[in-house]
Amino acid sequence: MKDYSSYGPAYRNFVVKDEVFVPQPFAEFSGTDPYVKMAAIRGEQTEIAFDETYPYLDNSFKFKFHRFITYFLLNTLAFPLARLRYGLKVEGRENLKENRHLLENGAMTICNHVFRWDMICILYGIRFRRVWIPMYRLPFQGKDNFFMRTIGGIPIPEDRNGLRCFNEAFDTLNARKAWIHIFPESCSWNFYAPIRPLTKGAFNMAYKYAKPIIPCTLTFRERKGIFKFFGNSKEPLVTIHIGKPLVPDTKKLRKDEIARLRNAAFSAMLDMAGIVSNPWPATLD
Repeated sequence: MKDYSSYGPAYRNFVVKDEVFVPQPFAEFSGTDPYVKMAAIRGEQTEIAFDETYPYLDNSFKFKFHRFITYFLLNTLAFPLARLRYGLKVEGRENLKENRHLLENGAMTICNHVFRWDMICILYGIRFRRVWIPMYRLPFQGKDNFFMRTIGGIPIPEDRNGLRCFNEAFDTLNARKAWIHIFPESCSWNFYAPIRPLTKGAFNMAYKYAKPIIPCTLTFRERKGIFKFFGNSKEPLVTIHIGKPLVPDTKKLRKDEIARLRNAAFSAMLDMAGIVSNPWPATLD
């Protein structure tokens, strides 16, 4: 077993199985607050009102066309590039096939949030299904707005009326048997190997809509061989692990079932990552 406490306070008591590769820290990660936002908003920011006037679910032909083009480019360009640049591998995809009867009415996926391409990795892992993603609102004001919108991103508003419209949008998507993805770690920490505490939003939504949750985990491999000639030589290669679905029991109390789902998902993510001892608990609230 390897102990990586020497990597800094955010790796305290972090122990993994011998075969697990842990990259050198890409930043000075906080050892006390796992939700510190480290990714800068790209480009000049535009003021956007995330209130009841914002199109949380855009049903226009123009938006649908742009979304089609985005997913077409993902399939034809981004996925092959991810395989070349990050040596992207998938493990556990059989869990989708074996449980397809549970997923007929849609599902939710969750994953650790560890680099800019992680959503592309997830889409590749779940066989190119189109998803909708609740996201932190401020990056929608930067240059990534178009891609975030067309890949399925829906900003989470603070405005009360906006939040009502946001919830109505997901009610509609649930009725359409849509797939939903959430990063319950809240924000991205580049190539950070431990699993951070999971916020409860994903599990609350799973209970509300009685949707199965599929826990996923991104892990890293040493960059070697032909992959040394592609991408950033300092970045590791990536494997996405797909776990077995967790089914909410809506006959049980919401609070108790959310806690059970969150703990079960966290445990599954640790297991897929080969983590023996993790610096963070499953929850902080």
